[in-house]
Amino acid sequence: MNGRLISYGITAAAAISLLCLAPVSANAQMGQRGEDSAMTPRTADGHPNLTGVWNGPMGMAAAAAPAEPEDKSVIKVALNARGGSLSNFERDNSLVRRMDLNKPEYKPQYWSLVQSLDQQGNDADPEYTCMPDGLPRKGAPVKIIQEAKETIFFYQNPDMFRIIPTDGRAHSPDDKLEGTWYGESIGHWEGDTFVVDTVGFNNTSWLGIAGWIHGDNLHVIEKLTRQGNQLTWQATAEDPDYFLRPWVLKPVNRKLNPDAGAILDESLPCSERDQAHLVTHEHH
Repeated sequence: MNGRLISYGITAAAAISLLCLAPVSANAQMGQRGEDSAMTPRTADGHPNLTGVWNGPMGMAAAAAPAEPEDKSVIKVALNARGGSLSNFERDNSLVRRMDLNKPEYKPQYWSLVQSLDQQGNDADPEYTCMPDGLPRKGAPVKIIQEAKETIFFYQNPDMFRIIPTDGRAHSPDDKLEGTWYGESIGHWEGDTFVVDTVGFNNTSWLGIAGWIHGDNLHVIEKLTRQGNQLTWQATAEDPDYFLRPWVLKPVNRKLNPDAGAILDESLPCSERDQAHLVTHEHH
């Protein structure tokens, strides 16, 4: 067992007296399968219809997702087992993400920089000063409008949208890409999977909390599938300049809001007023 795994084991042992595991009941799994077996609506061209507000209650559904191959060398603890909520959100949420072993793997020349940025996240993380999240950090959309030649993704906290052409166009030539927070996205279908291919990023956003930087050659592939009333989103980030290999994020499942008239509430604006008063390096 290497030093990293030992440190995770110690962390888990220290935390286990405060945490409890949440087994998934057979009834919850059966209910999940029943919901997902609903007929998947399709558009006139035969593709699954992704249109909808995807913020319905998940309940136990997330825990019923297909299990990953078990790694006997790693101790795993359910940190948010108490009703799906975190009692001390900032610290608990940070701990959950830091204990996740699925991380981008950087080339050796960037290890020191990533670790340094992690420690200086209060000042260095763009998200902490109200800058855009970028991709794939923004995650799965909460609302989708699917048209014949474009699909629109909507997000909250903060509110923003992406317009994704699906008319068969190619990406702009490299010398025409300006480099933006969310890049240039082009969508297409591979069977029943909607694939969003994005290039043309700036190198300012982070991929995650722990100093996860990237270069302007970042390439993100998002895949969305709908089965009944469940939407599954998964992304892969490739960066030949910074990464040893592509980073495949864990899939995110969202439920369709059953209210046909559901709308997205306006998110509160981001206004950073805490940074000047921070006395530690703890950050979200």
